[in-house]
Amino acid sequence: MLQICGKDILVEGKVVRIARLNAEGYDTLDEPEAAQQQIRNCGTRMDLFTFVEKLADPSQKHAYQVECDNLAGLPVSTFDHWMTKQIDFKARNKARKAGKAGVVLKEVPYDDEYVKGISAIYNESPIRQGKKFWHYGKPLEEVWRMNGTYLDRSIFLGAYLDGVLIGFVKLVMNEDRTQAGLMQIVSMIQHRDKAPTNALVAQAVKSCSERGIPYLWYANFSYGKKQDDGLAEFKRHNGFQKIEIPRYYVPLTTLGRLALRVGLHRGAGEWIPEPMAATYRKARKIWYERLHGLENA
Repeated sequence: MLQICGKDILVEGKVVRIARLNAEGYDTLDEPEAAQQQIRNCGTRMDLFTFVEKLADPSQKHAYQVECDNLAGLPVSTFDHWMTKQIDFKARNKARKAGKAGVVLKEVPYDDEYVKGISAIYNESPIRQGKKFWHYGKPLEEVWRMNGTYLDRSIFLGAYLDGVLIGFVKLVMNEDRTQAGLMQIVSMIQHRDKAPTNALVAQAVKSCSERGIPYLWYANFSYGKKQDDGLAEFKRHNGFQKIEIPRYYVPLTTLGRLALRVGLHRGAGEWIPEPMAATYRKARKIWYERLHGLENA
């Protein structure tokens, strides 16, 4: 992993190589000019460098080529305001349902017991959201290492049923504590009738409110041409909004400039019609479920 201006940089792509912050949204870039210069001098070929603005101030501040990106963002004031004004009745009922079912929510330390609980959640099923779950079967040491990043800026939440971890959140704040992101939020499928994921979102809002963090975010609200799905509906019900933010692209080579001109930086997904992509996702879900004997799960 390369480091530029003290930040880890991820380089993606085989033909057009695009560099970005490895923990985009959790890390932010305050000096893009210095980063650009360091990238040019690092000895590794990168054709484009991309970065985004913060949720707290998403106005365009730089003269680089810019395109519109988005995050699922939630302005946070008080927990009561979120519960009574920002979510719909369905999410409100589900947030309360967990408590009635005996689910206990709390902030927890990052220790051996917690990591073992995370591992048990990961290993419940090899398939999630219709595709292969890439955390399934990971060794305990890898689970510890992967979730143990940014410990000085992380808040770990647990949903417990009879003392057993059935859902967790890793909440990571950016450097100036103006936004916190749900880096991980996973619950046991067998306990989804108790709505632990809704309860974990509620606890995340509460944790942000108590610390004066003004924005909570949960990945993107929409992805390219992809139609709304269950996850997008979940975010909407829980008060997350589509917040548009500028994404800057800085060409570093002739190939990078050409890629920007013809749109190669957007990836193959932009060229595939959404109906065709939706059919593929449905077929992939059926295939994985049959492969693992989960058709009726």
